[in-house]
Amino acid sequence: MLVSRLVPASIFLACCLLSSVSGAKLPDNEVQYLRDIGKTLGKKDWNFSVDPCSGEEGWATPNALKGFENAVTCNCSFSNGGNDTVCHVVSIMLKAQNLQGSLPKDMAKFPFLQEIDLSRNFLNGTIPPEWGSMQLVNISLLGNRLTGSIPKEIGNISTLISLTIEFNRLSGPLPPELGNLPAIERMLLSSNNFTGELPETFAKLTTLKDFRISDNQFTGKIPSFIQNWTKLEKLVIQASGLMGPIPSGIGDLEKLADLRISDLNGTDATFPPLGNLKKMKILILRSCNLIGKLPDDLGVMTKLKTLDLSFNKLSGDIPSSYSGLMDVDYLYLTRNLLTGSIPSWILDKGDNVDLSYNNFAGSQGTSCQQRSVNLFASASSGNTSGTVSCMRSFVCPKSWYSVHINCGGREVVIGGNTTYEDDTDGAGASRFYQSRTNWAFSSTGHFLDDDRPSDSYIWTNSSKLSMNDSRLYMGARLSPLSLTYYGFCMGNGNYTVNLHFAEIIFTNDNTYSSLGRRIFDIYLQGKLVQKDFNIEDEAGGVGKAVIKKIPVSVTNSTLEIRLHWSGKGTTAIPVRGVYGPLISAISVNPDFIPPAEHGASSSSGISVGAVVGIVAGSVFVIFLIGVLLWWKGCLRQKSQLEKDLQGLELQTGSFSLRQIKSATNNFDVANKIGEGGFGPVYKGILSDGTVIAVKQLSAKSKQGNREFVNEIGMISALQHPHLVKLFGCCIEGNQLLLIYEYMENNSLARALFGPQEYQLNLDWPTRRKICIGIARGLAYLHEESRLKIVHRDIKATNVLLDKNLNPKISDFGLAKLDEEDNTHISTRVAGTYGYMAPEYAMRGHLTDKADVYSFGIVILEIVSGRSNTSYRPKEESFYLLDWVHVLEEEGNLLDLVDPRIRSNYKKEEVMTMINVALLCTDVNAAGRPAMSSVVSMLEGKASVEEFETESSRHTDKSNSKAVMKKLYQQLEENSAPESQTHSMSTVGPWTSSSSSAADLYPITITSEYWQNRDSGN
Repeated sequence: MLVSRLVPASIFLACCLLSSVSGAKLPDNEVQYLRDIGKTLGKKDWNFSVDPCSGEEGWATPNALKGFENAVTCNCSFSNGGNDTVCHVVSIMLKAQNLQGSLPKDMAKFPFLQEIDLSRNFLNGTIPPEWGSMQLVNISLLGNRLTGSIPKEIGNISTLISLTIEFNRLSGPLPPELGNLPAIERMLLSSNNFTGELPETFAKLTTLKDFRISDNQFTGKIPSFIQNWTKLEKLVIQASGLMGPIPSGIGDLEKLADLRISDLNGTDATFPPLGNLKKMKILILRSCNLIGKLPDDLGVMTKLKTLDLSFNKLSGDIPSSYSGLMDVDYLYLTRNLLTGSIPSWILDKGDNVDLSYNNFAGSQGTSCQQRSVNLFASASSGNTSGTVSCMRSFVCPKSWYSVHINCGGREVVIGGNTTYEDDTDGAGASRFYQSRTNWAFSSTGHFLDDDRPSDSYIWTNSSKLSMNDSRLYMGARLSPLSLTYYGFCMGNGNYTVNLHFAEIIFTNDNTYSSLGRRIFDIYLQGKLVQKDFNIEDEAGGVGKAVIKKIPVSVTNSTLEIRLHWSGKGTTAIPVRGVYGPLISAISVNPDFIPPAEHGASSSSGISVGAVVGIVAGSVFVIFLIGVLLWWKGCLRQKSQLEKDLQGLELQTGSFSLRQIKSATNNFDVANKIGEGGFGPVYKGILSDGTVIAVKQLSAKSKQGNREFVNEIGMISALQHPHLVKLFGCCIEGNQLLLIYEYMENNSLARALFGPQEYQLNLDWPTRRKICIGIARGLAYLHEESRLKIVHRDIKATNVLLDKNLNPKISDFGLAKLDEEDNTHISTRVAGTYGYMAPEYAMRGHLTDKADVYSFGIVILEIVSGRSNTSYRPKEESFYLLDWVHVLEEEGNLLDLVDPRIRSNYKKEEVMTMINVALLCTDVNAAGRPAMSSVVSMLEGKASVEEFETESSRHTDKSNSKAVMKKLYQQLEENSAPESQTHSMSTVGPWTSSSSSAADLYPITITSEYWQNRDSGN
């Protein structure tokens, strides 16, 4: 039998030797199985011209580095019934190959396969239930894009020793059947979206040695049955969603050497009894709401190397018994309520000790950093940098009214006159650093399980960045736990803090290095201002800048900015040790005019000769600028489009035509990804590697010109995680181009009901996430943005999906400013057949409730996997909304659910979503809820009943159907049958949409399509 982690190399060598000596080969059927799973995985370099068990090139990488093992391993000692032997595949290990397929259910066809290790790839889809019939010993799927739940069938694998599925997007409750695994030793489930309580059946897992469930959304308390796991050596429960207190029974697990529990929900609790854990090497009980005194018995843990009790409410003295911890490598007691004197052994001999933010006696500290002991704000005399005892010797030479720091980088001058100071101190696990001027930082923590090439708290970007002021983003300061920047000697008043971020470690491609999730919290002046901040999501991708502007009041001459890791996000992508806060730069500017510095003269004292020289020089400079502007074309006659654009306050970048031609290979047809009413759409790659989508306006479309101007104006003013990001535009001569972020998974329509080869396997949690994301984007447009926008064309083709299947609303070419008391009559009705609200389509009456109606249709499409309107010869036109009303009358609403989901969904969530859709598609606009209310209902924060009005509750369904039938008949009479998307004028006939939409992959739904789709499920 194989051991828990991987097939021993000795077995591999023996198998190869047996194959070469005895001539044993792999049976033809297993060779075919390898062909099949290679196609499913996307593995293209297997060499089928040689026997897969030969160990030759293509089947095994000799001397592969750890983490990059690439081998199909065989055992060639099986008897074929006679004197000869035959080979069988026993292990498939394809690590860090960036495979882009899905998990093959055909793995179950290998009768002797014991190990599947597909760690760190780019695989999507779900875990096949068929694997439950195998005799596997090791399953490792760490670091992929897997979704769905863990199949209950995995609990049938009686031989399974190791199950590693960390750093994916799996969801749902853990199946109780996993508690039936009789041999399981390692169960690693961290960084997914698992929910619910830990099953009671897990009490039977007495063979467990390593259990990790960090960064999930579990509920309930940490179960007391963990005390049954007497063989447990490692337990990691960080930001799991579970509540405290920590069960006292954990103290009976005498083999436990690594215990990490942090960021528990719940109320205050006393310290658990852990005195019996003599083998403990790493003990982390951080942010566990612990109160009371430090327990004496921790001092007897002589093997302890890391002790982290930070961010609790522990009080009293440090016990004298802790002198037994003199050999501990890292000791973190920061941000507690500890008092008394700091023991001399810590000050004289302690390594990497952080005592910052406590209430110790203040007479000891003469500096904020003594050796490797961080003492900043450790005394009871106050926790502001102007008054803490360790800085009493510092006298402010003046008052500062700004702070500019290039975090992790050298000094740079931005904008010609703003100097960002260097911040290149190497930092460390318990480091306080004070600058030459009026700022300092305190860094707490070290990177656990660090596999990075260098143990650094500074990261330098190695690729070219194209954003404005890119020099600020070439480097960044990292922190594994808590990073606090302090401004002191500051003038009191109101300021704006600008925090500059750019994700420069993860990549923007289809590799496992792009799958990392960095999540941390932002505090200002001790208050939480943003929880679960994700740089990549906020910026719209990696290598892109985002600046968080936060107002703050300085009242005691001190400013505190803290970035804190609360256990969320991945910790091993691309390698272990990549997590925690990252910041590129900080700029703090006053919201007032600072007073003039003492001694400043009110008169210039400039001589007449100097004035003459200055004037002459200025005239010459103006002349040169004029020549340059004329040469650039700025002073030549502008096109009408350029004149239209002058009045817009654009917040986008500008691209040259040369840049775009280079990115798209001169608009090569091979890069064309769609054709919209606006013109063609191309995929491109900028010089810095950023992938873009380029919309090119057809020169013949005057109507398109107007909407081009409209789209630039709309999108440039809107920034939200669920709106497609506009990078900029290009206007040169007759070329009119919009440059967007590229969305890897294209449109929601293509994912749900596009051509079979383009459809995505969207499980229920993913569909629900998409639905909530669209709702949040619309709520922003309607209620939260400075400009109140009615989109007018919400549909599945205008919802795009990024690489993480996050939805983003696109196509603002039809967007209508909602300026007239939230209601007006539009002189031009525009939208898409099947999605338009009746009052808008029939009377041109436009409010934000028109978008709400369209969103209700999209919900039904997401739930059912069907397009709202599709042509069926036998049944004429099929309307999804009609079907829903029929199912509602029959009491069979769950029949709406896409059969591809099977039964893998929560009935309550599905019913909520369908009922919300029915509310949103109320024929009466007044009966539809606002989008903010829709978000609350979908997230479970409010019930649907709370928002039902009398009109929606007692709507005559037959009358509703009559209204909609009249609407559809009216639309059909004026529409071309072959067209799917239309725009309508109240004073003229139907015309082709001039939207910039670009339904990149138009979906043509036929009866043959539905028959094939339905027969396959």
